[in-house]
Amino acid sequence: MRTDNITDVVKEKYGQHALRVVAGQASSCCGAAPETDQSCDPITSDLYGAEIAGLPADAIAASLGCGNPTALAQLNPGDTVLDLGSGGGIDVLLSGRRVGPTGKAYGLDMTDEMLALANANKAKAGVENVEFLKGRIESIPLPDNSVDVIISNCVINLSANKDRVLAEAFRVLKPGGRFAVSDVVTHGEIPAEIREHVLLWVGCLAGALDDTDYQAKLAAAGFEAIDIEPTRIYRVDDARAFLSGKGLDVDAIAPLVDGKFFSAFIRARKPAPNAPCCGPACCS
Repeated sequence: MRTDNITDVVKEKYGQHALRVVAGQASSCCGAAPETDQSCDPITSDLYGAEIAGLPADAIAASLGCGNPTALAQLNPGDTVLDLGSGGGIDVLLSGRRVGPTGKAYGLDMTDEMLALANANKAKAGVENVEFLKGRIESIPLPDNSVDVIISNCVINLSANKDRVLAEAFRVLKPGGRFAVSDVVTHGEIPAEIREHVLLWVGCLAGALDDTDYQAKLAAAGFEAIDIEPTRIYRVDDARAFLSGKGLDVDAIAPLVDGKFFSAFIRARKPAPNAPCCGPACCS
């Protein structure tokens, strides 16, 4: 599948979602969604709980994440944070709360509709330490060594050039800076029909990295202290929800992916100044 095709499809899907939110046609499952609510995607449901209280409704409705990276990252007052693929801004607004007035929270997104929605949510929230940037996560528009923490929420799997994303994340992090993202990850062999299906790519499945590949790519970019912690494992019933209506043989494929997809917290660190070199990126 061509890289530009993937990018175009992702932009279209997320742009349309932003427009549905603005039109009042999208509701969120990222809070405590009832288990009986069949409209809720098992990836995006029940992620934040009470933490989202007081946020603009459109920021909550626009959330398409698979975890709560702001809680994972253990953000500190004064930190500079960058959210890769910030969408409607929910994790940037939460980060702004955590880092306080002496800190800064950036959101990076390539979709005009999502950026417009995020800036509207920023205005509604009345925050001053938040800024949304336009760009791709493969080419971050920030200087080297300028960010304390990078977060992301179910976005890196959407990129067709993950090596470039991780290299850019390493570049903009300060020495000792932390990479703390939520993402969908796989374990074991995945049927080719899943990997090749573009609609499942934008649904966070086809582009998901195998856990060992994720670790290897982070190490190759120069990161150390790499850890992948599963937070939600998807079973056969979840697979049926993902695959229905996609033109696939759901009964045949769903059992083959049982337990092979999971949401995870992925942690890593850029080596501190006196640490041994972990890869070419930190020795150049």
